[in-house]
Amino acid sequence: MSTNRPAKQRVRPLPKGNTLYTPNASAARQAAERRSARPLLYLHQLPRWVPPVLLAVLLVVGLAVKGPGGAVALCAVAVVLGWLAALSWPRLTTSGRAGRLLTLALLLAIAGYQASR
Repeated sequence: MSTNRPAKQRVRPLPKGNTLYTPNASAARQAAERRSARPLLYLHQLPRWVPPVLLAVLLVVGLAVKGPGGAVALCAVAVVLGWLAALSWPRLTTSGRAGRLLTLALLLAIAGYQASR
């Protein structure tokens, strides 16, 4: 038996504390964090498995598809990872920063290779 009532959407609570913004940040960083707040909250409300599965699918497509299609998929993964790296940058150690930069460089290099295939 069906009803015409809208389904209730579960809302995940935000983490405790004031973790969304960096204290004493520059004006550019504050602007970037404000612009990122809405997409981050949207991602937070999705089921936990959706963002990593979507990125994994894009990565597999990027590695499997030759030509510009694969390059675009890999660049999309690089954009998301770069955005998250930029947001987490102040809290990262030097090795964490280097690892993120290396990952982005590797993804973009593979995207360039895929585009030329």
